[in-house]
Amino acid sequence: MTTLTQGKKAPAFKGVNQKNETVSLKDFAGKKLVLYFYPKDDTPGCTAEACSLRDHYSSFLKKGYAILGVSPDSPTKHQKFITKYSLPFSLLADEDHAIAEAYGVWAEKSMYGRKYMGIVRTTFVIDETGKIEHIIDKVNTADHASQIL
Repeated sequence: MTTLTQGKKAPAFKGVNQKNETVSLKDFAGKKLVLYFYPKDDTPGCTAEACSLRDHYSSFLKKGYAILGVSPDSPTKHQKFITKYSLPFSLLADEDHAIAEAYGVWAEKSMYGRKYMGIVRTTFVIDETGKIEHIIDKVNTADHASQIL
């Protein structure tokens, strides 16, 4: 699980979004960022989480937040997910898990007795100076926006 704590500097990252554009933490300097890690596009929990953020997107903008999702899915899968659910924010492809590992959310999981490596659903709220303001590790996928706002 994550060893990052509130008040620490957020680890720098660089990844490719659904448009194959490079996105980095530096792009959000001077802005607040909701950086959320989720396991897989178009699954029930991940869809509920993304749609909760989509449905409250204007509230995030009013409070000065940008939103960025991260999963191991490819840019192509992200684009399909964004199109299908009209998501107004970018999703980063972390196919080599480098970003998830930097944030401590790539870990061993277990389902039906089978162990495997995957993303532990976690959200980091990063302030304008690049420091972690809040970490949500018990995500309520259906109402994630209220957990943050």
